[in-house]
Amino acid sequence: MSQNNPWQVQQKRVVYDNPWIHVEEHQVINPAGNPGIYGTVSFKNRAVGIVPLADNGDTWLVGQFRYPLDQYHWEIPMGGAPYEEEVEQCALRELKEETGLIAKNLKPLCHLHLSNSITNEEAFAFVATGLQQGDTEFEETEVLTIRRLPFSEVLEMTLSGAITDAVSVAAIQRVRLLGLA
Repeated sequence: MSQNNPWQVQQKRVVYDNPWIHVEEHQVINPAGNPGIYGTVSFKNRAVGIVPLADNGDTWLVGQFRYPLDQYHWEIPMGGAPYEEEVEQCALRELKEETGLIAKNLKPLCHLHLSNSITNEEAFAFVATGLQQGDTEFEETEVLTIRRLPFSEVLEMTLSGAITDAVSVAAIQRVRLLGLA
């Protein structure tokens, strides 16, 4: 099976652009040789999530209202890393901003592509240990609730569907699979 791109781009045009996303419409020749259309969404930041683990195995979740879904969601602490920022630095910054936690240790958990059929969105997740409590530094768009829970309860939330954010589910389950909690 060839790993070369079977799509031929005839024309591209920007249909929307803001500080977070760039949307293009592509006139293409599809792999069967027929004309078609493809829309892509390019993200201007990478998603970065953190599973903070206390010495006793507890972890922290952040609750917030998610505008696109019109729902309240529980997630791991998470934020966006502009391409000029190292994802590790973003992880430490977002952990501090959203929970007040300062981590001595940060270990990569996974690198993910989300909705890769229409977006270039990628995510990085980390586990943070050696935690010290500090003050939160919420952004003006954040109204957050912070919960400290036993890791086993948080894992069960991913299995029951109480946590549906893909980065959170993958990171929490990866922590369990790796035997970190």
